[in-house]
Amino acid sequence: MTIRIGNAPCSWGVEFAEDPRNPAWRTVLKECAAAGYKGIELGPVGFMPEDPALLGEALAESDLELIGGVVFRAFHDAAQWDDVLDGTHRTCKALKAHGAQHLVLIDSISERRAPTAGRSGEAEQMDAAEWSAYRIRIAEAARIGAQDYGLTVGIHAHAGGFMDFEPELERLLDEVDSDILKICFDTGHHSYAGFDPVAFMKRHIDRISYMHFKDINPAVKTDVIAKRTGFYDACGQGIFCNLGDGDVDFPAVRQILLESGFSGWCTVEQDCDPTLNPDPVGDARLNREYLESTGFN
Repeated sequence: MTIRIGNAPCSWGVEFAEDPRNPAWRTVLKECAAAGYKGIELGPVGFMPEDPALLGEALAESDLELIGGVVFRAFHDAAQWDDVLDGTHRTCKALKAHGAQHLVLIDSISERRAPTAGRSGEAEQMDAAEWSAYRIRIAEAARIGAQDYGLTVGIHAHAGGFMDFEPELERLLDEVDSDILKICFDTGHHSYAGFDPVAFMKRHIDRISYMHFKDINPAVKTDVIAKRTGFYDACGQGIFCNLGDGDVDFPAVRQILLESGFSGWCTVEQDCDPTLNPDPVGDARLNREYLESTGFN
């Protein structure tokens, strides 16, 4: 098994390119390298320079490889399709320019879904027509990434969006060709959704092309589910914790990857709220050390 561990700008609180709270992109590169990583994701397109020469020089200075990039946009909203396409093409171009392989598609948080994150029984469902159009949009973005740009495309379930709970993810996998759409599996979001990430990995390991490593604080999860807390408030209460401090069984995750012959990048995503005075470098270092202690190199 050859697994390399990377990190992502979201571990520095970077979720949207234009957020004034974002740290400088060069700072993120330097601190990621200082925490012991050799790879990093692009972050939201526009956060890092789209000039390949400028970003390429900075990546080389920090001895970092670009791993992939995420299109975190409103696939659920037909009126936002032009924005989704813009994010898709710009992200694909940036990844190709630097030899990165993984394009990750995430339906962004919806006002209709954020209040019921983690509670599948209460979550609003799309009707048949809305689901069909939603699936078509995801499939088209996947086709663009896979066929037009030659990337490996993975769907990523995410709390607070319409691709959140395991049945939705499995339905999409059944309805979209595996030649264009694989899985970027996020251990933490799967746990937050109320499902067992290890059991899902055992069933679908052949379609998992890329991993996001995230952990969930079980006490916070129990509390926010019991109190019917929405996604944003749950984040503010620290539902996403350092790896090894939560309920995800990372030794079991490693064993499944080992047995399947998985090879490539797995990326740490220590989602943090920048208003809570996080320690991204310290957390990144602790997460890397924890993974190394469990056998990841």
